[in-house]
Amino acid sequence: MMRSLWVSKSGMEAQQTQLDHISNNLANASTNGYKQSHAVFEDLMYQNLRQSGANTSDQTTLPTGLQAGLGVRAVATSRQFTQGSLQQTSNNLDVAIQGKGFFEIELPDGTIGYTRDGSFQIDNQGRIVTNTGYPVNTGGATIPTTATNLTIGNDGVITATLPGTTTPQRIGQFQLSNFINAAGLDPKGQNLFAETAASGPPQQGTPTSTNLGSLSQGFVETSNVNVVQELVTMIQTQRAYELNSKAIQTSDQMLQKLAQL
Repeated sequence: MMRSLWVSKSGMEAQQTQLDHISNNLANASTNGYKQSHAVFEDLMYQNLRQSGANTSDQTTLPTGLQAGLGVRAVATSRQFTQGSLQQTSNNLDVAIQGKGFFEIELPDGTIGYTRDGSFQIDNQGRIVTNTGYPVNTGGATIPTTATNLTIGNDGVITATLPGTTTPQRIGQFQLSNFINAAGLDPKGQNLFAETAASGPPQQGTPTSTNLGSLSQGFVETSNVNVVQELVTMIQTQRAYELNSKAIQTSDQMLQKLAQL
């Protein structure tokens, strides 16, 4: 009888973990470049009460066994790196990736972070930076304050018209990175991911090159969260949680009856 209490407890904990993922998805429904995630579960070990194939006589064996499951647990977070919708903005430094790839961001500790959030600004040194001030890998591009007609091509080339010239001058080049297993990246917050052993090393290149997407100036990639789907999943999670709770109540009532004997 006690086994059912612990099994139902593990089910309630698993559904709570799923609800945590759903809540985070809904909270980031308007976050640029956010990729929705959900929990992945596995069943726990089984107690073998009768072993399949055990002998019942000299000539016969059990065709099936008797196993009692011990519940469920969350083992992973699955993140979906599908393309989000592109939203046009009035900032010519906003850049969206169409296809695979991540922008390379230089972090304060000297490591490289990776993001799909292309909402960029210019700092006091003329560098293209994220909204938190981290420099973007643009091949060392510095945009003069006198530059006009700043253009970012589909291939990531940054050009601008400088004083005294009429021909746009190349001042930098966006670099992108892709990973064999993007789902293995480590989310760090601030719309950044970090490389891990599971993701594999970054495969660097310029936009529109092999296995890398193109850039769209004046757009940002929105979250790929489907709010309707998340609400449906929330209802399913709630019902599963209630069913596990009901199993605990039933087990408790059966134990109560046993105690009254």
